[in-house]
Order: sequence, then C-alpha cells, then structure tokens
Amino acid sequence: MELKFKIHRYDPQVDKGPYYKYYTVEAKAEERILDCLNRIKWEQDGTLSYRMSCGHGVCGSDGMKINGTCGLACQKLVKDYQCPEIVLEPLPVFRVLKDLVVDMDSFLTGINAVKPYLIASREGEKEIPQTPEERQKVDDVIRCIMCACCTSACPVMSYNRQYIGPAALVWAHRYIFDSRDEERAARLSQIDNPNGAPACVNYFECTRVCPKEIPVTKSINQLKRELEKALHKNNTG
Repeated sequence: MELKFKIHRYDPQVDKGPYYKYYTVEAKAEERILDCLNRIKWEQDGTLSYRMSCGHGVCGSDGMKINGTCGLACQKLVKDYQCPEIVLEPLPVFRVLKDLVVDMDSFLTGINAVKPYLIASREGEKEIPQTPEERQKVDDVIRCIMCACCTSACPVMSYNRQYIGPAALVWAHRYIFDSRDEERAARLSQIDNPNGAPACVNYFECTRVCPKEIPVTKSINQLKRELEKALHKNNTG
C-alpha cells in the first residue's frame, strides 16, 4: 500500500525554525513505522535524522511522537494507522537536536539523581537472598528501557520542568521496594518534595504510552502511600 508521511524537520544550524516535509513510501501492513523511516532515509532523503539501534523494542532509542502519541517506531505497525497520513514528531518536552532527535541529558540526569543502582553491603561478596514474593514487588518496573515516552507524554512536564518525571520515579520505585537495598529511608526522603512523587496528579498518560506496559501511575501512587506511611510514623513515633 502507499503510505504518506508528514515528518518534522529541523536543523538548528541551518533552519530558521521547524517545518514539515512530506514523503510517500510503499509499505506492507505488517511492516513497522521504523521500516518506513529507514526506507525514506535510505532511498529518498539521507539528511533525515532519527535514533534507532536494536529495532526490537529493547533499547528504547527510537522514541518519537506518532500521530500525537509517544511511542517506539519499532513497535508500531503500519496497520495500526488507518489514516490519510502518519505524522512523526520528536518527543515533546526535550530540546530538538535535529529532526526527530532530542537532547536526553535532562532525562538521564533525573534518573541518575535517584541513584539507579543497588546500595547494599556485601560481606565477602556473598549473594543477597531474595524470595520470589520480594522480587515480585519490582517485577513490573524492572522492564523500563528508558525510552522517555512516559516523561514526554506527562502533562505535568509541560508546566513544571523541575518535576523529576515518571521514568525517574519508576527507577526510584525499583530500589525503594527492593528487599536487598539498604537506603530505603534516604530514597523516600529524596522524592518527598514538590517536584518528586507528590507532583504526579494521575493523568495516566505515562501508563498509556509505556511500550513495556509498566503500570507507571500505579507505581508512583505506591510511592506516595509509602511517603504517607513514613510521615505518619514520624508524627506518631
């Protein structure tokens, strides 16, 4: 079938401002949007810029806005878009470096701020045991591939750029609920501020767009409840 694409173009070193360019490609219903992008770049316009790596929804590098919704180009199929044209735009919130490529530094800074690694003493480098029930508490959130779709889709980010963002909170959840981590209190304290977990107001957009189907909003609400428990304990303790 013949498929029409309307793609955001912008090279800050050359262009005065963003604009859209139109392309037409032949594509099969089961092909991915990424396949179409590659065909455009390889056969029609080598100047088109976008990120990609694994092409199988593992690395999270090809996040973009597809017909108004954030997602991975390697996961979305042509048959999912029965419309006159497919509009491809860079992820919102972030500064555009070129075309569909955005600056991810602020996103990664937010994740690094929550110390996304296990903090635990290991005497003699022994393995730290964990029961299946304990592991189950973090089974959902460990699927995060840092594609930034959730953070880009979050309406709070549009008016509060200081908000740490849903992805960073997912990573905070990962270790706050990990039975092996020894910094639970410190981690909770870190996200207990106006730009931390309390900033989430349950729009659920993060959950809706997550390519790994992580219950992001639910995870953040779990963090809020833990903060409430900690506050109650301090007030009564």
